[in-house]
Amino acid sequence: QVTLVESGGGLVQPGGSLELSCVATGSIFTIGVMGWYRQAPGKERELVAGITSSMSTNYADSVKGRFAISRDNAKNTVYLHMNSLKPEDGGVYYCNVDRLTTWRGPLYDVWGQGTQVTVSS
Repeated sequence: QVTLVESGGGLVQPGGSLELSCVATGSIFTIGVMGWYRQAPGKERELVAGITSSMSTNYADSVKGRFAISRDNAKNTVYLHMNSLKPEDGGVYYCNVDRLTTWRGPLYDVWGQGTQVTVSS
């Protein structure tokens, strides 16, 4: 069984920093694009950042220059470094993998359970 386990959320003051982590567990051979999404109350889930297995990245315009996504392929882990946080960055952050392969075959669109980020003074 493959699961994505997020950690690192919490309460932070505006202007502060947080680092989120997401590890993919299970008998995994390869992982495609890993990404972070967020969902604020009453809003749709949106892409925050994504990173391919070859380390190409993309970001939502609202976080460019403040957030950085990275991954460690050997550890099946993706990180989101968040700086200069604003109240509007708050929400539940979800880890996603678009495709991964296991001994049972490929899996698509795998999601973590989410971690809460609150930016408030």
